[in-house]
Parts: sequence; C-alpha cells; structure tokens
Amino acid sequence: MSELAKNEVQNMGSLNHSIVQARLTGQLDHDERFTTMIELSLDVSQTDLSQFSVKAKDELKPDVCLYPNHVGLSELTDILKMSEMPLLAIEILSPKQGIDDILAKFKAYFTLGVKSCWLVTPALKTISVYSAPSSTGSSLFDARRDSELIDEVMDIHLPIQKIFR
Repeated sequence: MSELAKNEVQNMGSLNHSIVQARLTGQLDHDERFTTMIELSLDVSQTDLSQFSVKAKDELKPDVCLYPNHVGLSELTDILKMSEMPLLAIEILSPKQGIDDILAKFKAYFTLGVKSCWLVTPALKTISVYSAPSSTGSSLFDARRDSELIDEVMDIHLPIQKIFR
C-alpha cells in the first residue's frame, strides 16, 4: 500500500469522530461572525511542508475550519483549494491517528497564518485550544470537569457538554 493510501486509511473518520465533527460544526455555525466549513482543502503549495514533518505535499484539510462570515458560496465557479487560510483549524483525533502528526500540522497552520487550532480527543472528551505552536500556548478543556470551552484568541465560548453528550 502506498504511503498516501496508508495516510488516507489512518485519517478515516470513525463514529465518534463523525458525531463530534457534526456537533462542533452545529455549535460553531450559530456564531454569525464566522462561516463554518468541513474537510475544506487548503492550498499550501507555496509552502514546503516537509519543514514541519507533515506528510502532505500541496494541501492540508482540517476536519473543521472557520472563516470570517464574508466568505461564502462561490458565485461563478467552485473553489477546489482555498488559498486564503482560515482563522481557526480544528483537528479531531481518529483512532489510528497520532497526536504528533496533528501537532506538526498545527505548526504548519500557525506559520500559514491560522490564528487558533483545536485538538479534539473524543475518547477522552477533551479539547486542547492552541494559540501558539507550542504546548505552552494551549488550554485543555475536559467535558467531565469544564462546562465551557473558551478560545480567547477567537472570542469563542461553547458549552463543551453539547459536543460530547
């Protein structure tokens, strides 16, 4: 099996991944400041991703991302890869995915201008909010302990129990 095919198998969604992705999108979609997108291809062909130890070549695809609300349906032709980077990129850990791979993507996202990144771990019912590419720039929210997820950079407040119910 090719390396690309192996990566596709690793990143396949699971039941928990799919449910959490839908619930997160539903919660974020209520905020009229943003446009919420799922599995959007980001054009990163102008950046050498190998410096971040990211296996992708010319595109990254966050599970969920947020753009300013002025970004909407394309009038004339659809856009296959967005060159404008999102404000927020969210990655949901799949059962066969490594955290190191996601953190490497976060380094790339921050270098590309993304302002905030979230690592969602369905099995632990946690969300880590990163405001910088290091673990010292992160906050951990646990559905068993916290009632609200807060992203200070994006000024987002979400009821964490509604994501993991």
